[in-house]
Amino acid sequence: MVSIAKAIASGAAAVSRGAAFETVFAIALMLDETDQACPAALAYPSPMRSSRLPWILIVGISAIGYGSGSLFAKAIYPTGFDWLDLLVWRHLLAVLILGVVVLALPAGRAALRGLTRERALRSFAIGLFFTANAATYFGSLTWIDASLAGLMTYAFPAIVAVLSIFFAHAPSGPRPWIALAIATTGVVLGVGGIPEAKEPALIGLVLGIASPIIYSCYIILAARLGGETKSGTGASGGGGTSPLAAIPLSLLGTAVGMFVLRAALGRELLPLPIPDAALLPIIGVATIAGIIPIGAFYIGAQRLGAARAALISTVEPIFTIVAAGYLFKESLTAIQLVGGALILGAVLVAEWGAIRSVSPRRTPARKRTR
Repeated sequence: MVSIAKAIASGAAAVSRGAAFETVFAIALMLDETDQACPAALAYPSPMRSSRLPWILIVGISAIGYGSGSLFAKAIYPTGFDWLDLLVWRHLLAVLILGVVVLALPAGRAALRGLTRERALRSFAIGLFFTANAATYFGSLTWIDASLAGLMTYAFPAIVAVLSIFFAHAPSGPRPWIALAIATTGVVLGVGGIPEAKEPALIGLVLGIASPIIYSCYIILAARLGGETKSGTGASGGGGTSPLAAIPLSLLGTAVGMFVLRAALGRELLPLPIPDAALLPIIGVATIAGIIPIGAFYIGAQRLGAARAALISTVEPIFTIVAAGYLFKESLTAIQLVGGALILGAVLVAEWGAIRSVSPRRTPARKRTR
């Protein structure tokens, strides 16, 4: 049996060898701390600060990280792990690794000390809710291809746009409803295009469809935790929970939720020991497909808003489908590709108004006086 200490040590070593983990959090937290140290800078944006490119890139990295989860899972399942063993280890290692990092940072300790009980409980509860999303998505991979799971998941940006009308900062008008109809059509085509020889069990399809609905609700809850309201994003309104406090507490909630789920399903409380062949993929799913995407999306959504961050995340299915095709020789039929195009088109329809409305406005040039 591979001990938790050995897994954490291996994870820390893997993280230190790879620049992705450090780059995402170093850049994001540096930008975030600069704004907190000088709030007036937000009122007088420079060309670099008015650019949303850093936050767009951070959300894009988040999407790729999430997309890698199904690829890691496909490598882990043949070792004897099932989806529940995988998820327990994913979130247990993620919260332990990130917890060590946050507690080692002065800013992290300050963020935790400054957290109110109400916000701490909200962060934990949102993570607990995330259990349902992770369980449905990774559970579906037992019965369906990673490429199809990635395709079905991408109904969520249109759903987020609809939910944002009522609970967050979102575009107005009929666009979100039209987008939801288009996305639903895309999902139907994606599922309907499965060849008979590859037709999966109904349970896999049900779990695959449930995942984006649950994930959309999670995104709205996390956005509101980050300070987003109907009048503006978390960064524009201020008062959101710091990512250094919210993310580890949320991961803790998800880890606890996984143990509760095991108990509810009559499983032994402790998961299977990690086989040697699964050690690196487990660490990968805890960090590259766990800490990085969850943290990066939260940070990016605070700046861009939940709806726009969801739009940027459309790079995920493209990455998942291409990577799954290369690694596992999976493929989509022509009608499934049409379904995928409709889902991406639905996202553009839903968010186009939001993109225009949040674009940096030019300040009229002053007239020269003599």
